[in-house]
Amino acid sequence: MADTPVHPAPSELRDALARAIAQVNTVLLGKKHEVRLAFVCLLAGGHLLIDDLPGVGKTTLAHALAATLGLGFQRVQFTADLLPSDIIGVSVYAREQPGGDPGGFRFHPGPVFTQLLLADEINRATPKTQSALLEAMAEEQVTVDGETHRLPLPFFVVATQNPVDFAGTYPLPDSQLDRFLLRMSLGYPDHEAERAMLASADRRVLLDALMPCLGPEQILALRRACAEVLASPALIEYVQALLAASREHADIRIGLSPRAGLALLAATRAHALLAGRAHCVPEDVQAVFGAVAAHRLGPAATARSGRDALARALIETTPVR
Repeated sequence: MADTPVHPAPSELRDALARAIAQVNTVLLGKKHEVRLAFVCLLAGGHLLIDDLPGVGKTTLAHALAATLGLGFQRVQFTADLLPSDIIGVSVYAREQPGGDPGGFRFHPGPVFTQLLLADEINRATPKTQSALLEAMAEEQVTVDGETHRLPLPFFVVATQNPVDFAGTYPLPDSQLDRFLLRMSLGYPDHEAERAMLASADRRVLLDALMPCLGPEQILALRRACAEVLASPALIEYVQALLAASREHADIRIGLSPRAGLALLAATRAHALLAGRAHCVPEDVQAVFGAVAAHRLGPAATARSGRDALARALIETTPVR
C-alpha cells in the first residue's frame, strides 16, 4: 500500500485559512459553498466574477474578503463615463524643477496597483474600459506608453456585475469572461440565514470589526501548496473527457478551451486543499466545474438551455474515468 502523501500546506497555514473562511461566513450568512468557491479562486491564482441581482451581498463578500486577507485594497465603481486611465493610471508631464530634476512624463499609478481590486458593477462601464483590465488580469502587469509596470503580488480581482438585461449594462465580451477563473451567483439567503441577518448588526459594522487572518506571504505560500496537490493521470483523463464533451455537445457552439482545462485543474487542486487532502478526487472536479466552465461555454443558437444548465448536463453525462 502506498504511503499517504504529506499535505503540502503546513498546519499553521491550514489553521489560518480555516479562520479566514469562518470569519467571512460570519458576515455573509448561509453562503458557505459560495464563500468556499471564493477562496478556491484566490488559492488557485485566478480572479472572481460575482454575477447576481443588486442587494444580495456581492459587494459585502468582496469587502469581507479584503478585510480578512490582509491585502492592499482598492475599489473602483464602474460607470458609463469611466475611462481606462481611471483604472490603470496615466502619464503626466512635469516641468523641470530647480535642483536638477529634468522633468518629463511621470507615470501616476491607478487603483489597479493594489493586491485586491474590487471592480464593482463592472458591466456598467463601456467595453473599452472593461478591456483595460485584460492585461492586468492575465499577466499581472500593465503597459502604459510602451513601458511595462508590474503589479503587486498576490493580485486578485473580485468583480461584481448585474444581470445583463438591467438598464445601463454592457455584456462582458468572451475574452474578458475568460480571464475570470470562477463565476458564481449568490442568490437569496434561505429563511434561517435571512432571519439571522435581519436580527444582527448592520453589515458595515460587522465589516469594520473584521481582522486580517492571512497576509500576502501566507497567500502566496498557499498558492504554492495548491500547485503541489496531486492530480492523478486518471483524474486528468476525466478533466480531458469533460473538455471533449463540451466540444462535441450539440447545444454548445463554443466548447471549453485548453486554458479552461488548466483553470479547471487549478480550481480542483485548490478545492482539494481546502478539503484537507493532498490529492484530487473526481468530487473536487464536480464541485468547481459549474463555476469554472459555465461562463466559458457558448450555447448554440438552437440551444434551449443556458450556460449553467449546459455545464450541469456535461457533469451528469460524462462518466468518471
